[in-house]
Amino acid sequence: MGGHAFVKLLLDTHIWLWSLLAPENLARRVAKALMSKENELWLSPISTWELVMLVERKRVFLDKPVTDWIQEAMRKAPLKEAPITHEVALETQHVRLNHGDPADRLIAATARLLHLTLVTADERLMGGKGFSVLANR
Repeated sequence: MGGHAFVKLLLDTHIWLWSLLAPENLARRVAKALMSKENELWLSPISTWELVMLVERKRVFLDKPVTDWIQEAMRKAPLKEAPITHEVALETQHVRLNHGDPADRLIAATARLLHLTLVTADERLMGGKGFSVLANR
């Protein structure tokens, strides 16, 4: 096969967090894809919201306030912001998931609408229809 094609990757929330807090949880091919300068990394604001919720519920612990942590994380590893628009909201009707988690539906719809490959370890998202996935396995 030839050279590696340029890929736009949308990081699911846990992949984003693992890349910064627990890189050992990333599969080798996912870690390589995230480090490749040939790929473009994207993040949905839904992931920021999910992190805020995880911190509030004491399911994730950070070494500083969540706002400061996110600002620092974005400086260290700048990601393109995937907008949450009316088009993304409408696109959720075309996303087929085996569960109704609104955050997952918005992230999957974002991947579908913007032609991004969703990087995830979530089996429920891996089984979704209508968008491409890079599985963390």
